Amino acid sequence: MDSATAPSNAIVLDFKEDPALTEMMRLRVSSLQRSGQKRQDGERLLLPHEAVYRLDFPSQELNFSRWYFSLVAYGRVTITGISQHWTPDLTNLMTRQLLEPIGTFWRNTDDPEDSPLKWLEADMQEFGERIAELAKVRKVMYFLFAFKDGTQAANLSCSVEFTPDK
Repeated sequence: MDSATAPSNAIVLDFKEDPALTEMMRLRVSSLQRSGQKRQDGERLLLPHEAVYRLDFPSQELNFSRWYFSLVAYGRVTITGISQHWTPDLTNLMTRQLLEPIGTFWRNTDDPEDSPLKWLEADMQEFGERIAELAKVRKVMYFLFAFKDGTQAANLSCSVEFTPDK
């Protein structure tokens, strides 16, 4: 999962942080805190250890192949897909727009540094297939990355491999 090579016809897409969207979501949280208001019923606010990432699809006809994930150090990363076409200036993120299953990768503090990452294989397979399904109707898809147990974005490399559906 960490270091395999992709077949020649494979398309490997890197998850890229979307700093502008992350900042806009953080501003929503701080605005609510300053004004003393509560979130809307069902609204999902960005937590301090989360950031928004995106995948840009060059093609809409894709089949999921595999994940590539590396994590320098210890910790846990969860990836949650978001089903909405994002217009954060007009709409807030609602919990009903979060996809199941979520992806989770981790390395425990008592694991040797060179130990392979752990993940829930069935969930990650289903998650990858779900992304490929949504790619058929989208050019961009957004994700919430949560960094837990000491993990930082700088220690993370995450991409997903697809093959063209032809």
